[in-house]
Amino acid sequence: MAGQVVELVYRPTAEDFVAALRARGRVSRSARRQKWLIGLVLGFGALVVGTALAKGDSLPYPLLAGMVFALFLLVFQPRLVARQFQRLAERRGEFRVTVTDTGVSVVTDDASTSLNWTVQPRYRETADGFYMFSSEKNALNFTVLPKRGLRDPADVDRLRAILDAHLSRV
Repeated sequence: MAGQVVELVYRPTAEDFVAALRARGRVSRSARRQKWLIGLVLGFGALVVGTALAKGDSLPYPLLAGMVFALFLLVFQPRLVARQFQRLAERRGEFRVTVTDTGVSVVTDDASTSLNWTVQPRYRETADGFYMFSSEKNALNFTVLPKRGLRDPADVDRLRAILDAHLSRV
């Protein structure tokens, strides 16, 4: 295990960030709370509309508009935010990421950064990638490591082994 190096080369896509935000939603208290609140608004609105229909009253159109907006947020907010992240990342060009026992190094066309394992001490794996998260309860900072950026299918297992050795899986 010692001395392992895994390299990724990719251009971030909106889908990378949608997947990262979904993964973040599973580890972030604020993201989970936001979903619950939107669900609560939709449930309350459905109750009010159902009651109005049962009584034969006119429908509360402002409430219906609010419900449509809440549903829109629930469904489309991750994609809208992901597009904003992707536009920012697009300016950076190609991402070249090196993962070693000492941490993660990210080099783009105009910037570079190195993260030691304590900066983002937890990660989540999905079918499409690995997502590293900062330690605060809302996981404000994250790093996207899409599997499509790996050169060799065996690198998926090597990357997982390095992350498992240094980070906690969430």
